[in-house]
Amino acid sequence: MEFKSWYKEKADIVEDYLGHIIEEKESPQKIIYEAMNYSLLSGGKRLRPVLFLAAYELFRDDIKEALPYACAMEMIHTYSLIHDDLPAMDNDEYRRGRLSSHKKFGEATAILAGDGLLNKAFETGLEAAIKAGSLNGVKALKIIADSSGTEGMVGGQVIDMDGEKKIKSLEDLKYMYSLKTGAIIKSSIKAGAVLAGAGEEETKALENYAEKIGLAFQIEDDILDVTGTREKLGKAIGSDAANNKITWLTFKSLDEARKDIEEFTLDAVNSLAGFGDKARNLIELAKYLTGREN
Repeated sequence: MEFKSWYKEKADIVEDYLGHIIEEKESPQKIIYEAMNYSLLSGGKRLRPVLFLAAYELFRDDIKEALPYACAMEMIHTYSLIHDDLPAMDNDEYRRGRLSSHKKFGEATAILAGDGLLNKAFETGLEAAIKAGSLNGVKALKIIADSSGTEGMVGGQVIDMDGEKKIKSLEDLKYMYSLKTGAIIKSSIKAGAVLAGAGEEETKALENYAEKIGLAFQIEDDILDVTGTREKLGKAIGSDAANNKITWLTFKSLDEARKDIEEFTLDAVNSLAGFGDKARNLIELAKYLTGREN
């Protein structure tokens, strides 16, 4: 199957599954379900669940078992976006072309919607692991939990909030990116492989792939914040400069940054050599991420 068709197929499967997770039932707390779905079902690339499914597919053909875990990744990602947009963080009014959660529902409900999605992610994953009696499922969820916390995404966000004081070099920035953005991308790949029963060497190769595409992805984001348009990005451009953020472009020129993306992408692709033709979709995915406009 051609890559774009494969990606769309997987994203559509994820979209359908996500649409059935949070029921907007009549109850005193109904607003929280509405707010959770407002952000969760607002579109997007569904990159993290697709990465999860792609890694899983290297070892198993039927992705049904993997869907709850893959969608847990998207719920965690969505919760992080809701919190990122808050006035106390990046103070962004738009996300994916429409009002951010806190502009639509108010700050308190937005915070709770993010909290609800984080909890729902693990409710969904644990339910699947318990139902299947899957130790690999529990291991996958541990990987996901580690990447979401203080040694992963949360820790990276803490550094980013105080970047002017804590980021003094490109190495400092790479460390922050490896946590804030890279940890969730890496765990999407690693957890998908572990759930499918991958061996140690196979998992290590996929981890290196994920680390490199995570860096390339974030550098591309830095570039798009300067060169992109609000129409294509679905949010205001120039927010990094407005918030005095340290980015790759603080240390490198545009041309140098683009060259770094090429090198990280090549390194990622080379990591997959041992998988042969089975890794073609992951290879195309790495290339796709560096040529995007949003």
